[in-house]
Amino acid sequence: MDAATLTRQGVALQGQGRHPQALQCFMQSLALKIDDAFTHFRLGVSFRDCGMKLEAAECFRTALALKLPDELFARGLLAYMEREGCRWASAEAEWRALEAALDAQPEGAALQINPFVHAVLSSDPLRIRRVAEHYARFIQRVAKPLPPVRAKAHAGPLRIAYLSADFQQHATAQLMVQMLEAHDRARFEVTLLSAGADDGSAMRRRLKRACHRFEDLHGATHEAMARRIRALGIDILVDVKGATDGTLLPVLAARPAPLQLNWLAFPGTSGADFIDYVIGDPIVTPLSNAAHFSEKIAQLPNCYQPNDAQRARPAALPRAEAGLPEGAFVLCGFHQSFKISREVFARWCELLKRIPGAVLWLLEWNANVRESLLAAAAEHGVAAERFVFAPLLPLEEHLARLACADIFLDAWPCNAHTTAGEALWMGVPVVTILGETFAQRVGASLLHQVGLDELVCTSEEAYAGTIVALAEDPSRRAALRDRLERARSASPLFDGERFARDIEALYQDLWARACAAPAGAN
Repeated sequence: MDAATLTRQGVALQGQGRHPQALQCFMQSLALKIDDAFTHFRLGVSFRDCGMKLEAAECFRTALALKLPDELFARGLLAYMEREGCRWASAEAEWRALEAALDAQPEGAALQINPFVHAVLSSDPLRIRRVAEHYARFIQRVAKPLPPVRAKAHAGPLRIAYLSADFQQHATAQLMVQMLEAHDRARFEVTLLSAGADDGSAMRRRLKRACHRFEDLHGATHEAMARRIRALGIDILVDVKGATDGTLLPVLAARPAPLQLNWLAFPGTSGADFIDYVIGDPIVTPLSNAAHFSEKIAQLPNCYQPNDAQRARPAALPRAEAGLPEGAFVLCGFHQSFKISREVFARWCELLKRIPGAVLWLLEWNANVRESLLAAAAEHGVAAERFVFAPLLPLEEHLARLACADIFLDAWPCNAHTTAGEALWMGVPVVTILGETFAQRVGASLLHQVGLDELVCTSEEAYAGTIVALAEDPSRRAALRDRLERARSASPLFDGERFARDIEALYQDLWARACAAPAGAN
């Protein structure tokens, strides 16, 4: 079998999520043709999805050295993988190379670049928008638009469709499932458009029950998906995927629905003129930040993020079972490792020095993170025994251990999103830093909903000072937990039914505006 055939087989296996088998195909292909840039790139993708982030980085670096045509996209992945492995010097060098390559591009260019990397690693909201717009132009250039269709008032329920590849056991689905169940079925006909594989999970079954229609579009082309949406007569198409892995933006670029929205999955602007509104709230998308978004801003009255009040709230796991020292003060930083920058980790090490008896509890997110972080800690003069690494666990077990933490440490410029909500649900106070980007305003939005605005800081110094003060004041920490206990039943953050009413009112308002708008405007 020749190298090209082996690479094609590997790509097909990647599409099925069979990455160990794909790795074998790519390795065999490279044994026959070692200098094929595309095969090195695809090998990196499978290493990434097997949790081997630094191995993935080396593959992307090799692909770039071999002049891979999609340079910007690969550079973004390389910088991101170096951050995933917490190899910060390399990550910073690759980020500078990415920014320089981007600056060399003309304004208004259509570029195959990864907007997610900038959305979560950049502190510059206008830069984030520019990158998103470059990518949206690239998507629009290759999409096949359908004949235009205008918003038109009609009898019967408003037809809402949510489009995603994550309608399975996934953080996005966990957030929105109760809201879906609570939709008013007399006034809204809800369709879930699923582009992802069926994982056979209880969440998948629950999602299917939560809608009028569950369209399994896995394996369909983007063009076929767009035609199906048009055939269903969808009024409002809500993109719950954004420019993340498995993006469905090419479907929206075809303009299958008269009103198209960006919500929940992507922490920022789509950059696309084929998406009409971004759904946010007064904190993550203040109207004063309108220039950060290509879409018009549509604000929910409370937090943009729904939550599932029907999820488990297990009793706290005994600390010993979680691998935690019984008498320690537990600072929890359960983040995907790309969020742990050099600056964030330095602050955390400072906290360990200032708080006697504290341990830092981190997720062992991938195969590389423990070694990288312990080496960095040694440079800060912090002993390895001050760190506890936690494996990835199913949701209920994860929640039970999360309750063992004393304080949840947020990161920046990308806050915890789903995990911060989980910490608050389990009664763990979160301390965050408010920034300018969408991704760094989520923690503040969540805390505002549970009445803990005093834990929202505006500088690293205030962040560290707040955490030290809490560590020294057990009675205040107990009071915060009491407030979170009350918020669980009283706060709109944990009320999926209330969220459904709020977003339904927003949909009706946006639809009325679209129907009243002149041709070519929404």
